[in-house]
Amino acid sequence: MWRAFLNVFKVKELRNRLLFTALIIVLVRFASSIPCPGVDPAALEKFVQNLASKSGGVMSMIDLFSGGALTHFALGALGIMPYITASIIMQLLVPVLPQLEKIQREGESGRAKITQWTRYLTIVVCLIQGIMVAVAMIDPSRIGLPAPATPLYIGNSTIFVLVNTVVLTCTTMVFMWLGEQITERGIGNGVSLIITIGIVSRLPHSIIELVQMAAAGKTPGGATFGPVQLLLLMVVFCAVTAATILLSQGYRRVPIQMIRKTVGKSMNTGSTYMPLKVNFANVMPIIFAGAIMMVPEFIFQTLATKYGGVWITLTTMFRQDGAGYMVVYGALILIFCFFWVANQFNPLQIADNLKKESSYIPGISPGQPTADFLDATMTRVTAGGAVFLLVLALFPMFLYKKFDIPFMVSQFFGGTSLLIMVGVVLDTVSQLESHLTMRNYEGFLKSGRLKGRSGH
Repeated sequence: MWRAFLNVFKVKELRNRLLFTALIIVLVRFASSIPCPGVDPAALEKFVQNLASKSGGVMSMIDLFSGGALTHFALGALGIMPYITASIIMQLLVPVLPQLEKIQREGESGRAKITQWTRYLTIVVCLIQGIMVAVAMIDPSRIGLPAPATPLYIGNSTIFVLVNTVVLTCTTMVFMWLGEQITERGIGNGVSLIITIGIVSRLPHSIIELVQMAAAGKTPGGATFGPVQLLLLMVVFCAVTAATILLSQGYRRVPIQMIRKTVGKSMNTGSTYMPLKVNFANVMPIIFAGAIMMVPEFIFQTLATKYGGVWITLTTMFRQDGAGYMVVYGALILIFCFFWVANQFNPLQIADNLKKESSYIPGISPGQPTADFLDATMTRVTAGGAVFLLVLALFPMFLYKKFDIPFMVSQFFGGTSLLIMVGVVLDTVSQLESHLTMRNYEGFLKSGRLKGRSGH
């Protein structure tokens, strides 16, 4: 493997692609550390230090994807999240709207139109999220956070909102363009890499926090935490990472028999297989479920402030570490796993394509029986993958609640963070291996191939 890494720098084109990708990443991280205009850095730093270490919902997700830029209200506070949101919306609309589905089937020109519309939608999402974030800086209590001792901004509030909405929108659009440049001229999927680097940028702080807890002999909540617990946690991290790789790479092989016509009257057959991914929806169910769960938490917190009583109990239950939150969050993940498959996986169309290509599944009649077989098989595969994804999503909350592991540290033990990191790393290594093997260099694996992934 080490020889393969050295071989990467022997290929001029590959070396240039890596350097280009690294340069873009440095620019993105630089933009994620420059404060927005009108922010009072001292007041904001004090406010952040006084906050609890946990957060939830969409704001937490944006902060995660932006590499902590939202917490410090930097130029890259929104990160690439608005583009991800717009892409998800377009993916959901294409199967629903026949006009969009028809455009997508037009080939390269149709996909270019969908991409362009996604960019326009990204601007709309940026403006909405930019206004929300800027208004929250003026009055954090509007999103359920405690009011700061001193204002977090300097100057007129209206001008602050307008200026920073434009700044945040422009930065996100530049990030989107830089991501596309990485995909075209660098290595890996640019947008996914930008997200991953933002997540990984918080890893050193989490490691330092773990070491400090081990040295102190206790967690922030007072639970025992020494070198033994640190070692066990590292073992758990390796096991969870291995399980995440299995989930990302796992698939069910459906045998496909192909009939190939020859020049004469004789027929020649061939065989292949159709891979049905165990985690077909990837990280999307976790993102959808997290976004929806922000709503009841916000509503209950608002009602508890005004009326108290039962609303205080519901607020406690629907905090991110509450029992009610975990139950509903888990149920939503399961629902969205099947929803995404039903929306994106079209067994009837696949069966029709197989029939047109004179291919069939052994033992299954072409047409509707093939579609029914694929639908039933994908449902069973998705059921196993959904349960696996559910456990992976809830595990960080379990560590936080039961073992008092800080929230940002526990996020690296499952959920969105680990799924994205593992998927992007596998995809990038797969592309590197393809470049090496094309030029007759030894790849990262002596036997077998890394399977690339799809989606973010």
